[in-house]
Amino acid sequence: MKNNRHTKILELINKYPITTQEELIDYLKADGYDVTQSTVSRDIKQLRLTKTLLPDGKYRYQASPSAEKGAKNNFNTIFSSSVVSVERAMNLVVIKTFSGMAQAACAAIDMMTFEPIIGTIAGEDTILIICKDEENAAGCEEGLRKYIA
Repeated sequence: MKNNRHTKILELINKYPITTQEELIDYLKADGYDVTQSTVSRDIKQLRLTKTLLPDGKYRYQASPSAEKGAKNNFNTIFSSSVVSVERAMNLVVIKTFSGMAQAACAAIDMMTFEPIIGTIAGEDTILIICKDEENAAGCEEGLRKYIA
């Protein structure tokens, strides 16, 4: 659970200019994480998040390079322990996971920022990956199959 939450926090701070712990808590709760301020505070410390100055004078949370590296190292563990199958159809890649694991696996994919991927959508046990074209989808499928245990 903690690894999933940490992956989600890194995903959220990369996606949104989160400036306060309260904002981060709101985003996490919107994604189904029941967290307290003290939990988020510990997560921020463990992930070694820092605040950086934006051009508008506000500060936002940002991951240190070591935190992102740690999350990427967890990709193999998260992906291989949750994915059942990877299939391609034209420029789409469909990944089946164990029930309840699709969002964690999808967040792990998003952290890896594979170049041919345009976007991802996760449900309860299925991930849809949209690639630029069929050739990129074939490469994506082949690459992701290597991580299945």
